[in-house]
Amino acid sequence: MASKDARQSRAAGAPADSAARPLCFIIDDEPGIRQIIAHSLRDFGIETREFDSAPAVLAALEQANPQLCFLDVTLAGSDAIDVIRGLAQHRYAGPVQIMSGRDPALLEEVRRVGERHALDMLPVLPKPFRAAAIKRIAREHCGAETMNAPHGSNGCGRSPLDAPQFTLERQFQLDQLLDSGLLQLWYQPKIDLRRRSLAGAEGLIRAVHPEHGVIPPGAFLPDATEQSMIRLTEFVLLAAMRDWPEFAEQGFSARVALNVPVEALVKLPISTIVREHRPTSGGWPGLILEVTEDQVVRDIALAHEVATQLKIYDIELSIDDFGTGYSHLARLRELPFAELKLDRNLVANCGADETNAALCQTAIDLAHRFGSRAVAEGIEKTSELETLQKMSCDLGQGFLFAAPMTKDRFVSLLRSQSGQQNVTA
Repeated sequence: MASKDARQSRAAGAPADSAARPLCFIIDDEPGIRQIIAHSLRDFGIETREFDSAPAVLAALEQANPQLCFLDVTLAGSDAIDVIRGLAQHRYAGPVQIMSGRDPALLEEVRRVGERHALDMLPVLPKPFRAAAIKRIAREHCGAETMNAPHGSNGCGRSPLDAPQFTLERQFQLDQLLDSGLLQLWYQPKIDLRRRSLAGAEGLIRAVHPEHGVIPPGAFLPDATEQSMIRLTEFVLLAAMRDWPEFAEQGFSARVALNVPVEALVKLPISTIVREHRPTSGGWPGLILEVTEDQVVRDIALAHEVATQLKIYDIELSIDDFGTGYSHLARLRELPFAELKLDRNLVANCGADETNAALCQTAIDLAHRFGSRAVAEGIEKTSELETLQKMSCDLGQGFLFAAPMTKDRFVSLLRSQSGQQNVTA
């Protein structure tokens, strides 16, 4: 494998126009994944060209000299080996990033074939992967720096309104917060975009400290252990079921959605917890458990089994952060999910950004083809709302409607909305 210095030396031999604006080839047989990766690279000022087959790539190499190639193993009427042979024949000098959800041993063999052809093969990138991996590769191998973060975002797909209002070194451990009783389940309304009416809520964890005030999850979740996350999942399950009767008194009859790590989905006896603690008053609709796209595809068969069991107890599954995990989209049809949540990075500025608009429409159509609801998160602009309504997106949430709020404030909102037909932004 070539060293980093060697890669930079060979890249320096690229034409001047390529040096001015790096060019990346994205070679994958799934249009949705190609578009999503291209979108992630756009913020770095990287030009991208997309291909689904070896012949198309080799024809393009006659006219252009990319600095980086993302290469899936299985292509339309061809495969990665065909591309590797062609890249070697064209004396391609940039790095090749193999990416696939196939068997790791097979992927390593494909990478070694590339090395035997004297190509600069990067370590294999297994699918699913997240946007951070794509951006890291762009920085390391294209010399790219972020040019334009999404408007209204802090670079993490979150509104600045949701950022901490204080400087806090991560001095709190999740277990300490659980033991101290400082954690609370807050609620953010979910809106029916057709009727502009309240259609549910998402439960979001916050810590309220007597000195620091509200501590956002970013201050205590990143370093949490798996066992701590399982404890937290049990906490939010119990809190949501305990709070629901107060919501029902105000006429609220929709499901509450909760974020659940896949480890807790598998290891925590969720069905037993629900069976023993669910509200006894009539009309409880159940829950929605949100699992991120990149986590749920790790073991589709097991996730399907758990999701099927949970349906017995009126618990639906939602695929969260769709558009950031880069999984094999066809695998999602194997899961009985009820919602597909569009990540904020897709929703951002979709009213003016043609790429984001196309990705949003693709995700919404995919959800509907699977018989599921499409939910847009992080709606912050009226233009985004109007665009999503035209796309027939079912539900939405974000600061345009309401920020996450305490249980008492949510009850007050329900009380104020009682008898009203619409929720106005």
